[in-house]
Amino acid sequence: MKFMKKYFLVFSVLWLSILNGYSRGPLLESDSYDVVIYGANSAGIIAAYTAKNLGKSVILIEPSNHLGGLTTGGLGYTDIGNKYAVTGLSRDFYRNLGKHYGKLEQWIFEPSVAKSVFQGYLDKAGIKVHFGHQLIKVEKENGYIIEIELQNIADTPSSNLKVKGKMFIDATYEGDLMALAGVTYTVGREPNSQYGETYNGVQLMNGHQLPDGLDPFISKEDPNSGLLWGISDNDLKPDGTGDSKVQAYNFRICLTNDPANRIEITEPEGYDASMFELLVRLFEAQPGKNKINDYFIWSKMPNQKTDINNRGGFSTDMIGMNYEYPEADYQTRHEIVKNHEFYTKSLLYFYKTDPRVPKEVQDFIQDWGYPRDEYVENGHWSPQLYVREVRRMVGEYVMTEANCVGTEVVEDGIGMAAYTMDSHNIQRVVIEKDGKKMVKNEGNVEIGGFGPYPIAYRSLIPKKGEIKNLFVPAALSASHIAFGSIRMEPVFMVLAQSSAVAACMAIDKNIPSHEVNVRELQKILKEDPLSDGSTAEVLVDNDDYESVQIKGNWDRQSNGGYGPSFLKAMSKGTEENSVRFIPTIMEAGDYDAYIYFSRTNEATSLTKVMINDGASKKEIIVKEEDIRVEGQTSGEWFYLGQYVLSAGNAAFVEVSNKDADGIVVADAVLFIPKKVTPVEHKTP
Repeated sequence: MKFMKKYFLVFSVLWLSILNGYSRGPLLESDSYDVVIYGANSAGIIAAYTAKNLGKSVILIEPSNHLGGLTTGGLGYTDIGNKYAVTGLSRDFYRNLGKHYGKLEQWIFEPSVAKSVFQGYLDKAGIKVHFGHQLIKVEKENGYIIEIELQNIADTPSSNLKVKGKMFIDATYEGDLMALAGVTYTVGREPNSQYGETYNGVQLMNGHQLPDGLDPFISKEDPNSGLLWGISDNDLKPDGTGDSKVQAYNFRICLTNDPANRIEITEPEGYDASMFELLVRLFEAQPGKNKINDYFIWSKMPNQKTDINNRGGFSTDMIGMNYEYPEADYQTRHEIVKNHEFYTKSLLYFYKTDPRVPKEVQDFIQDWGYPRDEYVENGHWSPQLYVREVRRMVGEYVMTEANCVGTEVVEDGIGMAAYTMDSHNIQRVVIEKDGKKMVKNEGNVEIGGFGPYPIAYRSLIPKKGEIKNLFVPAALSASHIAFGSIRMEPVFMVLAQSSAVAACMAIDKNIPSHEVNVRELQKILKEDPLSDGSTAEVLVDNDDYESVQIKGNWDRQSNGGYGPSFLKAMSKGTEENSVRFIPTIMEAGDYDAYIYFSRTNEATSLTKVMINDGASKKEIIVKEEDIRVEGQTSGEWFYLGQYVLSAGNAAFVEVSNKDADGIVVADAVLFIPKKVTPVEHKTP
């Protein structure tokens, strides 16, 4: 970090000015609460809303001045994995985004829109966030957290406050409350041998990699000249070796090419183009790569905005510059965040102005700038660094690679994950190959192909004998590589809701977290998914065997659909194939019906769907051209109309291959009670 410390003073002065100018009302009405939640990121907001809905007194405390964490900090291109894994209030959040954009669900969105949706939850529940309060002390007694002490960083001189609680939820990405409470945790990568894994520890793979032959030295082939910026002098250890290093952080960058909303990318103070000499050598090594998406994942968001992520061997990831972050104090972390901001703004300016950048890439980026209507309080730049992995609790149960791939399945699941086992690069080192020194990235892993899998309740709580009234939904108990699959914003929200419900159960029964009846918790989460007592929607997936009738020959495909699998009829109508989905309607009333279409090659141009509401049948023809799939998903819900359904099993939706000219898909159907339907539709 030393190379950028001279810029820290300017950044710190600006930061303190922002904090001292932040308007706050009275701090606390009381110093004692049923549920104390530290961290107002996506997980913290959902946890607070859940606990308040369940009748508990709640306080939500955020160490920074940013609401919503990464979901409002630029990650608008949602890492879904499989929509089936997104349940409860997490799914409701994306439904509320859908309201804004005129769809059932919206998985790509602007930061400010996400923030307004989160604020809507807080306003509805009457929850005020206490910003700018950093944890400094935890008081414990007989294995229980009794009180936490926080420093108000906006006060000059700073003042402290103490908050008592019955149950505590550490929703932070960093696991700061967990760590200060003395809970066992780890940082970095376990060796493969520790949990019998394959993809943990050191991994020299080909993803986001530099090509062979890139010289690492300032003067080519001269080791005495020193290494280029960003290259470590660490020796590369054998594959599978554990260490304390963490995967690279970056900013998910929101830019716009709307001239009326665009602020120009300008030279950051202290800009030094020598930081990008390795990138120049990468340009030279691959002259055919001259598109913007050769160097960035440049995902388009609504209203001419972006969510830009790392791609390739040298991009937005600031590899190897974050090792201090997990155990650092708040000021040092702030310095690391600002160093990442400086790097990223310098990278953008380099692409915009340096003549060594491929012309087509440079011409493209000229049209982009910072959005005037985003991050207004922070100079139109995200205040949230993507801290992909910080501390991880070592709790009552550790999720591992075996859970991800399904060789070990827990019975106390209180949420699901479905994303690829994913780690970004961790170090950039010099290796020798064929007698030549060259630079390589190490640590990237992208292993998928498995379906949704359950996450253990025990992975949210500390070991027995440590803390009895703490839940950790974000820095949960998982190995490095399993955490790489779990660590997605929708999943954090699911786990936060589960944590809050369990905390309320523990309060009601005056028991520690380890004695919560998980079967009862699972039942509550299923029957009251919005934690407000409203009628639950009814989902029938093709894997719900008791609710599905299959006629004819259908092939089962294990990934790329909604849930564990989906069905494909290949006969193009030459034989009779159908799948009937039969919902169990618990409460009579008006329901909006949807059917899920998973993307497949050689899909039929039309699918005939029969819907029976129990009194009459209706045939609907779905055109393949009307299925519009957006974001990191392989399918989409299609609206079938509104129907009055009686309680019981009289209704059904049937997919057939009648008149099909290609592959027919049967995956899932959904019935949403009209009173909670998030968006109006025209009946087909």
